[in-house]
Amino acid sequence: MSVKHPIISVTGSSGAGTTSVKQTFEMIFWRENINAVFTEGDAFHRFDREDMKKQMADQSENGNSHFSHFGPEANLLPELEEVFASYSESGQGRTRHYIHDRDEAATYGTEPGTFTEWEEFPAESDLLFYEGLHGAVITDEINVAQHADLKIGVVPVINLEWIQKVHRDKDARGYSTEAVTDTILRRMPDYINYICPQFSETDINFQRIPTVDTSNPFIARWIPTADESMVIIRFRDPRGIDFPYLVSMIRDSFMSRANSIVIPGNKLDLAMQLILTPIVMQLIERKR
Repeated sequence: MSVKHPIISVTGSSGAGTTSVKQTFEMIFWRENINAVFTEGDAFHRFDREDMKKQMADQSENGNSHFSHFGPEANLLPELEEVFASYSESGQGRTRHYIHDRDEAATYGTEPGTFTEWEEFPAESDLLFYEGLHGAVITDEINVAQHADLKIGVVPVINLEWIQKVHRDKDARGYSTEAVTDTILRRMPDYINYICPQFSETDINFQRIPTVDTSNPFIARWIPTADESMVIIRFRDPRGIDFPYLVSMIRDSFMSRANSIVIPGNKLDLAMQLILTPIVMQLIERKR
């Protein structure tokens, strides 16, 4: 953690909705004239797409059918911690981009499934923003969570998360339902051991819950809409959170516990703006 060079990390599983939260932060940064630098969890995958396929095949032959991007072996977690530590100390670090599809390939000029070259962060930034799988991860070897000043968890209930992943990977990335299902099954041990524990380290969790039947996520024809959802917002430390103000500003919201508020799904962006803007501004004022 750093007063002079704060770090915000948004952590969530594949298909959880971290990109939407990132967009809200980008709006806050733009409105408040905050110069943020960005890095993403995919930049710290150890293997490109083809090499990952080979690694999974080799691991399966050796009896490990659960080798996945969720686990430490498939990621450069020490390098991620080094970037966090370096930025926290000096405001410097580096990142790269993983190219998911042809649209990104056109933007960055390299093939889908590959990485761009490593690049240094621009100088004179106000904060570092991370979005990915391991923004609050702690293992026996590394502790990424200790370096972040604000840790956000994006955690839809599991069936909803799977629906979102199936639809995204089929529609945007061209995978079949069977391929996505195999990926979900392969990742489950790492999901339990490395993804879930991070949400005990986060400062605020946003958990979307559907109000429609999602019993079989693998045959769902569409993703439940915001109007068909509620969102539980849990604060690790509720001291200083003005719950009466939030309940008054967000129609049909209510407190479910002393550290939690429940809101209609279509009010999530408003709630994030109300909750996160003051916290971000506190980080900026503290460094100035």
